[in-house]
Amino acid sequence: MFKCGAGGFGGRRFQHAPPDQGGGNFGGFGGLGRGGGQNSGRGRSRRMGRLFGHGDLHLIILRLITERPRSGYDLMKSIEDSVAGAYSPSPGTIYPALALLEDRGFVEVNGEGRAKLYSATDAGRSYLGDNRDVVEAMLARIAEVGASRAAVPAPVVRAMENLKLALQLRMERGAPSEEAARAIAAAIDRAVTEIERS
Repeated sequence: MFKCGAGGFGGRRFQHAPPDQGGGNFGGFGGLGRGGGQNSGRGRSRRMGRLFGHGDLHLIILRLITERPRSGYDLMKSIEDSVAGAYSPSPGTIYPALALLEDRGFVEVNGEGRAKLYSATDAGRSYLGDNRDVVEAMLARIAEVGASRAAVPAPVVRAMENLKLALQLRMERGAPSEEAARAIAAAIDRAVTEIERS
């Protein structure tokens, strides 16, 4: 069963937005092979270091599908649950990966629309076996992330989710003015300072 706990944050704090480092985000999916391709979707993630390398997320997707037939939503939820919400793959990550797996003959599809289920083929199982070392390394990384995330107390997790929601709701009202942006950043910086002193 593909299941582990939740993940931490890698202990890194930026004064400015960090640059895109080409694959450092989770969920990078390129071609069906190790290392290559462009990100087709990043999902919602916290920068905990590199969870999946370029082109490797499809292996975890295929690994999940070999356990039992799954829908795209089930795959997104299973990956998110495996790291307790530390990373949530977007539809723009999952569905292109599934389409390529299907094109390569590694999965087959039954049903339509929301009832569409993906099942692994013999070719898919063989491909997964050929990449066993990569898959095991990824599962170990997920387990590591899970163990560190599990150590975060529930009240802290709740507060973190509240902060994320507050920011999302604020941004949905439109881009803040420069003054408002400074005030938001200052409030977060004050909280960070208090956390570091605790």
